[in-house]
Amino acid sequence: MRFAAIADVHGNYLALEAVLADIRALGIGEIVNLGDMASGPLDARRTMDALMALDAVHVLGNHDRYLIDRPPEKMGSWDQPAHAQLEERHLDWLRAVPKTAVFRDRVFLCHASPEHDEVYWLETVLPDGTVRMSSLDEIEERARGIAQSLILCAHTHLARSVRLRDGRLIVNPGSVGSPGYRDVHPFPHVVEAGTPDARYAILELADGAWRVTFRHVPYDHEAMAALAQRNGQAELASALATGWIR
Repeated sequence: MRFAAIADVHGNYLALEAVLADIRALGIGEIVNLGDMASGPLDARRTMDALMALDAVHVLGNHDRYLIDRPPEKMGSWDQPAHAQLEERHLDWLRAVPKTAVFRDRVFLCHASPEHDEVYWLETVLPDGTVRMSSLDEIEERARGIAQSLILCAHTHLARSVRLRDGRLIVNPGSVGSPGYRDVHPFPHVVEAGTPDARYAILELADGAWRVTFRHVPYDHEAMAALAQRNGQAELASALATGWIR
């Protein structure tokens, strides 16, 4: 069993295109998508068209939910420009996407953590804005009741894997389309990946054990950075150009 996990595309069509090409070149036929597909000041329409055409298992991210659970005037600065590009067919498709899913009976899929699409799982934000790895006890508490041996999450845009004491593996594949962002919940903080590459993960079950390979895929990130800059998102433009928020 071998498949690819993508997440947090955030309307970055060129990054998605590069990742899908890399997946095809490696001969991988199955894909799961962990959400946050369109929101961002980039190319929401083409991104959604590509994802809707993909033979994949999808789960809903918090930014996907924002596109369908509130009027545009209540949306944030990443969601309003995406919503303006989308048609009702895109929104109807999102309305049918589940919040969690199980892939081939063996893999549990969620966006952020099992019970909440906005709560960090593998990372914790301290009051001073430091983003650190969560403790094993904290991680395992949120994994309580999940029977699958492989658990996939996303949301923080940071590629990471954690082995639980009972042998289960939790993997965040990183972000396809947004290598950095600023947030204010639960405390103001910045997340930075450090390179502008598009990220995803390959998961393989071999001899009864899961193996994970993290892939960093170069693409025309300067074009996406320029688009973000033209659309008034200087910090995202910096992240797309360099992997750092400046």
